[in-house]
Amino acid sequence: MKESVCKEKMNLVEKLGVHLESREQLAPVAARILAYIILTGKKGSTFDEMVSVLCASKSTISTHLNHLQDLEKIVYFTKTGDRKKYFIINENMIVQHIDNMTREWNQIKELHLEIKNYKETINNLKIENEEEKFNLNFHNDYIKFLDEASKSIKELRTKLIHKNNIF
Repeated sequence: MKESVCKEKMNLVEKLGVHLESREQLAPVAARILAYIILTGKKGSTFDEMVSVLCASKSTISTHLNHLQDLEKIVYFTKTGDRKKYFIINENMIVQHIDNMTREWNQIKELHLEIKNYKETINNLKIENEEEKFNLNFHNDYIKFLDEASKSIKELRTKLIHKNNIF
């Protein structure tokens, strides 16, 4: 059973790593490190463990751990009497991701509002034939979607911050 769980974890490390490469614009090894740390959880992952499990050199793991710390994606803690560092996800990383998403959605919404306003102006001023008028349904629906998605993700953000229950 333990072996199958370990195999499943490593399959997820790879799958999540590929996702994080593109979403977070990380190098492949950095993405796998981040994925491994995410899937290890609150107990933390040690440097030696990552070298062994991810089959990468010490210098490669070290370089990417430093980079992930600089990006504030991970932090570490130590245990009394133990010289090892235990790396975990920076709880603020999820809140930062939500903030980035809502910022991007607001920019997209503003663009669609401008396009919609332009098309409404053209429809009212220049186009008399109803068949030639711009259809504004897509913009209305998309703006509504962005508003609802933003509201929902902001509620999640509030819960994360107030409960401090990110994991």
